[in-house]
Amino acid sequence: MTVNQAGRRMLVAAALVAGCALGASAQTTLSLEEKAQFLRTARITSSKDIPKGVTRPIRLTLTDGTLTHDAAFSAVDEHTAILKFKDGRTELDFVDSYKYTLAAYQLAAMLGIDDMMPVTVEREVDHHKGSLAWWVDDVKWDEGERLKLKLQPPDPEAWNRQMYRMRLFAQLIADTDRNTGNMLITSDWKLWMIDFTRAFRRSRKLLVPGEVARCDRALLDRLRALTKDEVAAKTKPFIGGAEIAALMARRDAILVLVDKLVADNGEAKVLY
Repeated sequence: MTVNQAGRRMLVAAALVAGCALGASAQTTLSLEEKAQFLRTARITSSKDIPKGVTRPIRLTLTDGTLTHDAAFSAVDEHTAILKFKDGRTELDFVDSYKYTLAAYQLAAMLGIDDMMPVTVEREVDHHKGSLAWWVDDVKWDEGERLKLKLQPPDPEAWNRQMYRMRLFAQLIADTDRNTGNMLITSDWKLWMIDFTRAFRRSRKLLVPGEVARCDRALLDRLRALTKDEVAAKTKPFIGGAEIAALMARRDAILVLVDKLVADNGEAKVLY
């Protein structure tokens, strides 16, 4: 199987909103490790470009002889000393890499929120290494579409708690591209985070401190327990020492911010 234009810049992006009927029941019946094993070893039977998304990600169909399911492949790995954006913003040492999506998934697992991300593994396709993500089943909208349609969740508090987790995680990993197209919503109003290729910036400060307003208690406990050595072991070789040092500094900043919010507003209004 040949992936068309596999060497060009590709992202796991908002095009995941199309959903996938093949093997849809496997979304809940397979364990995370079973999904990972399928992604690593299943035979690729076809591929096609996804029209949505400026970088045109690739959708692959895989089968192991019993299960057939789709996945999204990204081989983007760009490094630029100075990048000037259309809005006039400039970023030094710009990186856009599939490796960051892999690191984000591993970190999410450490924090107990990997159920908000599709299982993602590293795989080589047509001689190009990249991230291969389980295609999210039963997607109804991305966040941009939801807002455009002015749809409201049936359980606002449950929805808001998902959003708070996502926003805190985005601040922790310094994700500069957490746009509404990278937030998928299934029919049961479960939020899925995809595409972290522009995360793990080296700034030790939070990108938008105001995004950290409330916090999941279990997530907070795991944040406090996080160690540099543990992060390095789980994310190797996708991120290095500089990215990890910056991440740990942002972790410390988040803890200070949450503690202050609790002191100022009371635990009940901040933690859940």
